Amino acid sequence: MLELRHLRQRYGQQALLEDINLRVAAGEIVALLGPSGCGKSTLLSIVAGLQQPEAGSVWFDGVDITRVPPERRRFALMFQDFALFAHLNVQDNVAFGLVEQGQRRRAARAQAQQWLGVMGLSGMAERKIWQLSGGEQQRVALARALITQPRALLLDEPFSALDADLRTTLRSEFGQRIRAAAIPTVLVTHDESEAHAMADRVVRLVQGRLQDVARCTRA
Repeated sequence: MLELRHLRQRYGQQALLEDINLRVAAGEIVALLGPSGCGKSTLLSIVAGLQQPEAGSVWFDGVDITRVPPERRRFALMFQDFALFAHLNVQDNVAFGLVEQGQRRRAARAQAQQWLGVMGLSGMAERKIWQLSGGEQQRVALARALITQPRALLLDEPFSALDADLRTTLRSEFGQRIRAAAIPTVLVTHDESEAHAMADRVVRLVQGRLQDVARCTRA
């Protein structure tokens, strides 16, 4: 379980986060809504370990990880800008995390091929990132996020570059895979329909505080 306890963060005189408390169970997807600039991405950065909170703590499976560096948390974080490596081809972008974990490159590439198939990118393994459309790059980033079997998944507008039909298809499949892998997930989105379609629970960040919006029921 991922747990945030009394997190507080300010930007100048503005309270971006004020007494944030949130629990995300294994396999649960919690969607976080809120306008641009309200602190949603800051919250993800704190959970990932990229930024330290002014107060409060981050816990995982009963252990305080607030001071644990991001590379040791084994969380997958994906922002809107993809953060893909321009010098690597599609296959090696997806395989990168496995190679960093010590897997042989051949085995990592074989798993990457499987994930490319899942994401509808079969036949694109050798392409360079700059040869892909924005939507295709987004799907590469999604594959790279899941391939390492992260302990938690932090997603910032992951489907924003996709067309409506593909967005609907991927969010459904992505949600199923997250739940099957029992990964606690925080999904930041501005799209309320997407939040309700994909998440188990929806919360909103309003003036630095979390408000419960809805608990979603899955068919």
